[in-house]
Amino acid sequence: MNGVSGIVLAGGQGRRMGGVDKGLVPLHGRPMVAWVLERLAPQVDEIVINANQNLEAYGGFGRRVVADEVGGFAGPLAGLHAGLAAVSRPLAVTVPCDSPFLPADLVARLGAALGGNDLAVAKTGEQAHPVFSLVRRSVREHLAAFLAGGGRKIDAWYASLKVVEVAFDDEADAFRNINTREELREA
Repeated sequence: MNGVSGIVLAGGQGRRMGGVDKGLVPLHGRPMVAWVLERLAPQVDEIVINANQNLEAYGGFGRRVVADEVGGFAGPLAGLHAGLAAVSRPLAVTVPCDSPFLPADLVARLGAALGGNDLAVAKTGEQAHPVFSLVRRSVREHLAAFLAGGGRKIDAWYASLKVVEVAFDDEADAFRNINTREELREA
């Protein structure tokens, strides 16, 4: 889909995996973020990686790396905020660095459903996956105001926008993320 940038969210602290940077943890001999980049690259025009530690390591993947402008590991919204400042396309898709199985048709399906909405978010069953979304770059100022007011919860921000949820029930396993050492072994 033309006109779409990709933002890989790798800015967390990896607390559930013992404080390690999840995107750099090996899965079948390659860092998880390498699998994510491989699946996302054919779907977008450009990719930036949002990271708050190990910036050189992430830079080694040949993509622009941007850190949060909001301090203190403020969560995925801070990563989206930083990413939207760095991308050049009118739409941006977000994916987490710890979901190596993301759908090969993620951008196409979210884009087909976006219509006049601000944001399209993937869901399986009743479960929304807010870090898998297609968002208009024009919402960045709205997001900046939300963050400046202390907002951090992604669901609360989404509730203030025009959002469409897109069913991916046929690809539910694609949204599996790897948060713990046990989940890593299972993958």
